[in-house]
Amino acid sequence: MKLSVNEVMSLAARAARGAGAPPAQAAAFGRAAMFHLAAGRAEDTLTAALESLPQGPMLTLPLDFIRVLTEECSEIPLPPDVATELVQSYAEAQSFLTTLHPEGPQMQITVDRKTPSLAPAISRITMSEDLFTFLNHLAARILVPESEASRIAGAGAGLTDND
Repeated sequence: MKLSVNEVMSLAARAARGAGAPPAQAAAFGRAAMFHLAAGRAEDTLTAALESLPQGPMLTLPLDFIRVLTEECSEIPLPPDVATELVQSYAEAQSFLTTLHPEGPQMQITVDRKTPSLAPAISRITMSEDLFTFLNHLAARILVPESEASRIAGAGAGLTDND
């Protein structure tokens, strides 16, 4: 199935929120997922990151990139369960030029804060039906259940929807 870039980023971010990620990490995951799928990388890597919550790379990688950006470090540890291709997707999702250099259990990161990241022009991204269903299932967790009580409390259009 083919989706727009915005659809992929939004769906992946909502799925991350539904899986328990904080808003900032969910947004970072959405952008990284878009680059991940656009590059044709394995969908299982994204699924594994979502299933590892409330632990895992979805929580640590954005913080690692912040540490690198603030010059606290120039390398990040790679736990055995984190796929290098997921780190690459997070690197490509940065707004500045980021280069990765695998160094055994560490990944050396070179950052050029003066050079913006040159994201490729992507219009549509291919995603399997299984991944789409999985992401939608997780994203549905953040929705308010439909009920009369939720409508009275202000969910949806409430009682003012009179089109």
